[in-house]
Amino acid sequence: QVQLVESGGGLVQAGGSLRLSCAASGRALSSYAMGWFRQAPGKEREFVASISRSGSWTTYVDSVKVRFTISRDNAKNTMFLQMNSLKPEDTAVYYCAATSLPQSRSESQYSYWGQGTQVTVSS
Repeated sequence: QVQLVESGGGLVQAGGSLRLSCAASGRALSSYAMGWFRQAPGKEREFVASISRSGSWTTYVDSVKVRFTISRDNAKNTMFLQMNSLKPEDTAVYYCAATSLPQSRSESQYSYWGQGTQVTVSS
């Protein structure tokens, strides 16, 4: 099993940037495809981005394309989400997740989840 811990959330003004990290322990991160999801108040959790085991393939929800970049450093057992040009509608708790299956937009495919980190974007 792998344990995941997110960090890097916080309060930022619209137009600002944040970099989220997801640190893995217990098993090599390279064993898993990874994803970022988010849940805004009163809404269901939604897919944000995913990345293949090697990092060669990435996918994004349309609303964050160009602004967000998912990446990973398997040697450091860490995944990242660089978020630029943040908007108030990006406010949510952000979760990282791991799957033994190929990368997916579906949260049901992910077996391991972090506890989440809050991102708040003020207007």
